[in-house]
Amino acid sequence: MASRDHAAAEQEGIVAVKLDRRGNFAVMAIDRVEAHNALNAGLIVEIGRAIDAVEGSNAAALVIVGAGEKAFCAGADIKEIEGRSRDEQHRAVVFGQATFAKLDRLPIPSVAVIRGFALGGGLELAMACTFRLALQDARLGLPEIKLGLIPGYGGTQRLPRLVGRARAAEMILSGRTIDAAEAERIGLVLAVVDGDDPVAAGLAFAARFTGYSRSTARLALEAVAAASELPLAAGLGAEADLLAQAFVSADAREGLAAFREKRAPRFNRDGAGA
Repeated sequence: MASRDHAAAEQEGIVAVKLDRRGNFAVMAIDRVEAHNALNAGLIVEIGRAIDAVEGSNAAALVIVGAGEKAFCAGADIKEIEGRSRDEQHRAVVFGQATFAKLDRLPIPSVAVIRGFALGGGLELAMACTFRLALQDARLGLPEIKLGLIPGYGGTQRLPRLVGRARAAEMILSGRTIDAAEAERIGLVLAVVDGDDPVAAGLAFAARFTGYSRSTARLALEAVAAASELPLAAGLGAEADLLAQAFVSADAREGLAAFREKRAPRFNRDGAGA
């Protein structure tokens, strides 16, 4: 990413990411309501910093929402990208990809809760999360083709992994926007949720992940990630290695003992259960 973009964005005070703690959970809100939470250089920097902060915490899950009622994130800030050179745009895209990829390395589940529009880079951010939930009014799409562009923050890679190659190609080549029901039907979101409070919906969903070992959850996420990154044989090898690592952990000893003693397990929830 061009350092000029970073510095200019921060000097202008247009970065807007709010990171809060709600009990066991971290909540990250993208807050550029006046621009429908569109992504600019500074905002992507702040998203990366927020993810880093969550990784260093003992949160059980990360919930990501967009501020306001209109959009989760409406995509890239077109005014910012128009003046870039080829090299500047390439650096910006690589930086954005690396920032969103930080979600892949989080040792906890991440949940994007989509209200309103999740377009372009906004949908790409959501697709980098472990889970996606959609409110009834959600509208999702990768419309870059309409600008003579293609997705650049992981859309061409994550969408086929989520919905299949043909469906992904159709969405990307048409640039069409789909509603929440279709997104659920094709597997782009896990569920459509009722209500109008994305934070409440995300916290209620994430609550199911709080009762177990944080270190074991990290191993489980690594094993699941291997399924989309490795051939089957290599993925099975990774699964065996990760299970062996879990098997010798203090949390596994506690879990097995609790089962034997017919009591609730007392797992270490700060990530130090090895």
